[in-house]
Amino acid sequence: MYAEVFQSFSHLKLLLQAHFHLPSLLIAAPASQQPINNRFIEPSPALIFSVTLRCTEKKNCPRHGGESVADVLRAHGVKFVFTLVGGHISPILVACEKLGIRIVDTRHEATAVFAADAVARLSGTVGVAAVTAGPGLTNTVTAVKNAQMAESPLLLIGGAAATLLQGRGALQDIDQMSLFKPLCKFCASVRTVREIVPTVRKALAIAQSGTPGPVFIEFPIDTLYPYHVVEKEFAPKNTPKGLMGKIIAWYLQNHLSNLFAGAWETCDLSPLSVHIPHATENEVQRCVELVSRAKKPVILLGSQATLPPTPADDALESLGIPCFLGGMSRGMLGKNSPLHIRQNRRDALKEADLVLLAGTVCDFRLSYGKVLNRQSKIIAVNRDRSQLLKNSDMFWKPTVAIQGDAGSFLLRLSKALKGHRCPEEWPRILKEGDTIKEKANRAKADEKTERHLNPLSVLHRVDELLAEDSILVADGGDFVGSAAYIMRPRGPIRWLDPGAFGTLGVGGGFALGAKLCRPESEVWIVYGDGSLGYSVAEFDTFTRHKTPVIALVGNDACWSQISREQVPLLGSNVACGLAFTDYHIVADGYGGKGYLIGREDESQLDDIFKKAQKECREGKAILLNVLIGKTSFREGSISV
Repeated sequence: MYAEVFQSFSHLKLLLQAHFHLPSLLIAAPASQQPINNRFIEPSPALIFSVTLRCTEKKNCPRHGGESVADVLRAHGVKFVFTLVGGHISPILVACEKLGIRIVDTRHEATAVFAADAVARLSGTVGVAAVTAGPGLTNTVTAVKNAQMAESPLLLIGGAAATLLQGRGALQDIDQMSLFKPLCKFCASVRTVREIVPTVRKALAIAQSGTPGPVFIEFPIDTLYPYHVVEKEFAPKNTPKGLMGKIIAWYLQNHLSNLFAGAWETCDLSPLSVHIPHATENEVQRCVELVSRAKKPVILLGSQATLPPTPADDALESLGIPCFLGGMSRGMLGKNSPLHIRQNRRDALKEADLVLLAGTVCDFRLSYGKVLNRQSKIIAVNRDRSQLLKNSDMFWKPTVAIQGDAGSFLLRLSKALKGHRCPEEWPRILKEGDTIKEKANRAKADEKTERHLNPLSVLHRVDELLAEDSILVADGGDFVGSAAYIMRPRGPIRWLDPGAFGTLGVGGGFALGAKLCRPESEVWIVYGDGSLGYSVAEFDTFTRHKTPVIALVGNDACWSQISREQVPLLGSNVACGLAFTDYHIVADGYGGKGYLIGREDESQLDDIFKKAQKECREGKAILLNVLIGKTSFREGSISV
């Protein structure tokens, strides 16, 4: 009997390590054993027999862990899983497809995550991306960090080497957990099939709770495939001989049994409760008093104001306070609201006697808080405490700082202030300033550039032709920076930009996710010719998945956002120059339709854009390769 040879499991562990150089992970005590006085019962013949019997019962079961993942996703209303296929995750993709969850494969893993990010923003649920182990996951790092900083709830599913092979040189095996822990709100590595359902449910709830953000679950390959497939990989090639061979075979069989123990027991798949912080009644009342006394209040809205369950758009009209909209809140007041102020923000903040930061952060976008008037009363509302108080120890001080949801706070504030409105003279003055500035911008659009088309004129023409249901995706530097001043999103969450991380390359993924969420909407990507290079291959994805979008490329053969400061400051254009590349032909090659548009087409711009819109409605992905010249618009803007 083995008990006569080994006095404890720890002796077995030491012997296995000494003779077979097995890592501690491989010979950890099986979970099926019960500790007695902190020592483990040694493997008896009876235990070996029972393990063998349990394994035999599972051999013919066709079920696999991928089905458990798919069951939870469907129960949570997930409609899309974005991926670049890999053998580690195939069971998840196949199971999702069988349950009616649409699998959308992209040409780069980063695009898959960007698409999941867009779905999260537009649907109010968690976006899901699944990629294979190793390089599949490392390719997503930038996109996951972007989602973290943009506060998008998404689930990243990653494959991994088998539980017994991690750290032993398996294909694509790296320490993935250490890579994603700094980027995600929650990270987990599933070790048994029975852990899949509770782990996925927990991750989805955490992604949406508090400040939304990405979560990551690693699935070792042996937790996803059917028992008979995994057993075949575990089984020794030859019948083990000798005592040690039998012990190794016993251990592997016992590990296999534990891996699948309780795998198919009935369990709850429903969503767990999501925690969202809210302002207290006292905090709301204090803010009511401050707003009611203000003569020149302004509201600065950030992307958080669009989060479910309470977007802030209805409350803004009731309050009557002039608003500056940033991030995804652009368009929240529609196309031509008298409350939406687009220009002269710095001047307005200097005059304001009350500033309400609703999900807006005092980072570089507000000069770290330095643009705020120290005499102003400042109300700051943010779900994240560190973002709520960012730089408040140096450049600004909140009068009231509320860790809570911005949308629900504004709704409660408007109800408490029912009947009260901001003095009408104040928004009227700000709107007049808007009109003057926009007339000046329009005059710049009418100027002739030295060569090619005036980019401001192009953007104005497109803006005038945009359908009311259009969604704008911003991916670029100089050309997109100009578009932010000129193009007017028609409604809430109809402008998608990367957010605070300033990531290039979001265009293909964001547009893909947007078109799938809103198939009836006209989706435009505003690209710089530099940023286009990151995701132009996704025109293949648009074609294969029948998700037609329109890409407007401002092609000035330059990384102009960098060049505009590098050349005058450092006297060199090194690494900034590109070429007037035939990107339209690339789009044709991927199954789309490309147009080259130059100065000779100026009188026909409207007709070309309308034709592109028509062809897009008919199912073609369109790329408008617009050759543009240089203007002095945004001169002096910096890229750091």
